[in-house]
Amino acid sequence: MHAEEKTSKLPKYYNSINQIEVIIDGNQGGSNTSVEIIARAEHSKVFVGTETGEDAYRCIDMAVHKLERQLRRAKSKERDNKHKGGAELTELT
Repeated sequence: MHAEEKTSKLPKYYNSINQIEVIIDGNQGGSNTSVEIIARAEHSKVFVGTETGEDAYRCIDMAVHKLERQLRRAKSKERDNKHKGGAELTELT
């Protein structure tokens, strides 16, 4: 439930996400839990956030934070590239 709630906000950072997969690996009461969140977007783009620690909730939060940063960076990169093309075109004519 916690993972669902946190990952449901990811599409606002990168709106072409079409699938999010959360993998939690750790034994009950164990010392280490690893969380891997995989976000798949259009055009075969894949974003992955991983975190390992003792608290599964904290690991989920940190992995989501890493993914948010990746998605924000990818979106701004795409936005910058889209605007650069138009500027170069007007300079040539």
